[in-house]
Amino acid sequence: MDVRIGVTQTPREISLELADDQDRAALKARIEAALTGAVDVLWLTDKKGRDVGVSAAKIAYIELGAAEGERRIGFGG
Repeated sequence: MDVRIGVTQTPREISLELADDQDRAALKARIEAALTGAVDVLWLTDKKGRDVGVSAAKIAYIELGAAEGERRIGFGG
C-alpha cells in the first residue's frame, strides 16, 4: 500500500510503500490518533523495514493508495 504524507511548510511529501499485509483499518486508527493529539509522532514501517516518524503537529494531509493487488494497469475498467 502506498502512503503519501504532506508536511506543513515543506514543498516535498513523504512517500512510503507499506507491506501488503498492513491492516488498512488499523493504519487509519493510528493516523487518527496522531491527528487528534493522542500521540506526538506517527511511526510507520515501510516494506524494507525502515521506520519513519513524522511529527503529528506537522502533518498537513495523508493519502492512502490501493494495496498492491488492487492496482490496475491499462485502460480497462
